[in-house]
Amino acid sequence: MEPLHHQKHHSSQLRSNLTFISLLLVCVVYLSIWSSSSSINPLFAIEEHNECVSQNQTNMFVEPQDELEATLSRASMENKTVIIAVVNKAYAVQDVRADTTMLDLFIESFWQGEGTRELIDHLVVVAVDQTAYHRCRFLRLNCYKLETDGVDFGGEKIYMSQDFIQMMWKRTWFLLEVLKRGYSFVFTDTDVVWLRNPFTKLSNNETEDLQISTDMFFGDPWNTTQLINTGFYYIKSNNKTIALFDKWYNLKDNATGLKEQDVLLNLLRGGIVPELGLRVRFLDTIYFSGFCQNSRDVREVSTVHANCCRSIVAKVQDLKAVLRDWKKFKKVVSHKRVDLNVTAKTFQWTGHWGCWNSWKVPASNGKRKLPNNTGKATHKA
Repeated sequence: MEPLHHQKHHSSQLRSNLTFISLLLVCVVYLSIWSSSSSINPLFAIEEHNECVSQNQTNMFVEPQDELEATLSRASMENKTVIIAVVNKAYAVQDVRADTTMLDLFIESFWQGEGTRELIDHLVVVAVDQTAYHRCRFLRLNCYKLETDGVDFGGEKIYMSQDFIQMMWKRTWFLLEVLKRGYSFVFTDTDVVWLRNPFTKLSNNETEDLQISTDMFFGDPWNTTQLINTGFYYIKSNNKTIALFDKWYNLKDNATGLKEQDVLLNLLRGGIVPELGLRVRFLDTIYFSGFCQNSRDVREVSTVHANCCRSIVAKVQDLKAVLRDWKKFKKVVSHKRVDLNVTAKTFQWTGHWGCWNSWKVPASNGKRKLPNNTGKATHKA
């Protein structure tokens, strides 16, 4: 017979084992009840929770945007308006003898202008060749590469050459696509320098569909005989403007010897405005000027366009002079004792000698002459 203290030890150990087994059974029963009464197995709760989140994310998934839509959306203002410029290699890359490019001058004007720096975020630079696209990306701009169906738009396109005309029509097609996507825009050539925020001078009247610059302004902003320039305009996206651009672009094959600007001018003069119920404002060169007609008031000018000019070298030379004139003016009027009105009256733009001379071409008698500037839109660049 075992001693009493041994019997007590075995009895205590047996009770401990029974207690452990009881607790284990309780846990098993509890888990069984939980599993049968719940659609979620606690052992896989985290996994199934993640699956639910994944399903919710799938339900909220938005169809991916194409590259153009993504670029426009990124640059858009709250009212779905963007600024668009088209650039090629000749405008984006320096020549061996050059110290700057047209694109660089264009971007520099946003820095030098009044109220223009923040507008750079809304600018879409459309590159028509790979080099221009790489340059745009290097400058950290909003860039879009326009496919050109194998056509080389990289080199300088001399005014009114076949390549020049073809590139202008490709541009028109692209801008029609932007309108169809519901985006209003300011289109600007890159040979336009922005000295002030142009939106402060553009009409905010919602009934106006198109506001377009002129080579020379004749005083009536509604006169359809104005000499338009498609190098700067503001257009609203609506059914009327889409119809206008669609009609315009579809005339390209019946426009031999004409650039797209001439075709649009003929449309505006030919009755398309009342036909489509358009409201078209022609912009005063006081605010939206160019080399064809200088602004008469430096206190009001917003943009200066190197129009009436034939070559890139000439445009760059004279636009550099415009920015120098602008910086000198700002420096002078920054002094407190200077009278702005007096300074403005005595201000004069530097002569656009590069562009004036760019029109000189060899004549048949060996002399050089300027073109016959008859006032027709076809001589504008």
